Amino acid sequence: MGVILESKELSKVYSVDKENKQDILKNVNLQINKGEFVSVMGPSGSGKSTLLYNISGMDRLTSGSVQFNGQEISTFSEQELSTLRLNKMGFIFQQIHLLKNLNIFDNIVLSAYLAKKDSRKSINKRATELMKRTNISSLADHDVTQASGGQLQRVAICRALINQPDIVFGDEPTGALNSKSADEVMEILADINQTGTTIMLVTHDVKVAAKTERILYMLDGNIVGEYQLGKYRKEKNDSRAREEEVSRWLMKLGF
Repeated sequence: MGVILESKELSKVYSVDKENKQDILKNVNLQINKGEFVSVMGPSGSGKSTLLYNISGMDRLTSGSVQFNGQEISTFSEQELSTLRLNKMGFIFQQIHLLKNLNIFDNIVLSAYLAKKDSRKSINKRATELMKRTNISSLADHDVTQASGGQLQRVAICRALINQPDIVFGDEPTGALNSKSADEVMEILADINQTGTTIMLVTHDVKVAAKTERILYMLDGNIVGEYQLGKYRKEKNDSRAREEEVSRWLMKLGF
């Protein structure tokens, strides 16, 4: 399978001044294998989102190292990181940052046009296929304001996948959705993972974590627990059993 992402002794310190420093991440060691679906849980302030931002190159670590596909990216320049994120990584956030002056389709294809890895014809075809896969084909010409929150999150998924990334990161991707929309989004992400795309997401929702393969639990800036669930199989209809399993584990950790 192979390791796609690894951190070694990763630390992040925020400094207000010389006397006021806060250790957000404390020597975090983490490996994510190619094709895995990993979730990160923990109480507020435990460092979940900070970990995601640091290992994806969206933020600069204080010490330690991060390797992506065997490359030491913690030493990359801002331009190198920007190029890496554009071409090799996809991002889905709780707040969906779409350009209001573009329609839905154009929001999806924009980053691929900028990357210039394929012809616009190929990019448009891929976008059309992604929209069909996520059941939002009818929204192609709609403005951003003409879609629901659940639909816009599907748009964000299409946008995250348009450059065929090696890994997709999600920071509370279902946090602003109702339970039905959250379930639908997680089913889409599970299907995407089944095709081989690596996914790592931060969540506080047991139902979301139960559809992932491996759960990491953070507390006070470090990973203090790990639980292997195995791949989620929709056809087995075992969502409830997985949720109960995760809940029991989290209770032992004091969540």
